Amino acid sequence: MLNATTPGLTSPNLYNALTNVPGLQERPDISLLHIDGPLPPEQVKRIPFKDLLLGSLHEVNMMQQNADYAVEKLMTGGEIGTAEVLTALQKADIAFKLMMQIRNKLVGAWQEIQNLRV
Repeated sequence: MLNATTPGLTSPNLYNALTNVPGLQERPDISLLHIDGPLPPEQVKRIPFKDLLLGSLHEVNMMQQNADYAVEKLMTGGEIGTAEVLTALQKADIAFKLMMQIRNKLVGAWQEIQNLRV
């Protein structure tokens, strides 16, 4: 259990440790942000939905391949750390789960459209 008598955690040391966290003091000033609202239609880059979906599938596939390569490299004694492998696996897993949720929403929306009475 930590308390004020624990070596290294005296009140001034604890205060300094908690107040000198890198990046904690460097918050952006939100008042400097200038938001005009949405961009006009002529400035919006239009990407066809098909291309957006295929690009996302390609990215998920690349993450899966990177994770497979990282596991293979770890198992064969390559120069890779366990943390890097676990990070690659988690990224691939999260991306795949998100892709499946999007797929399920699209299938559900398509089924609703098919069930509409005209």
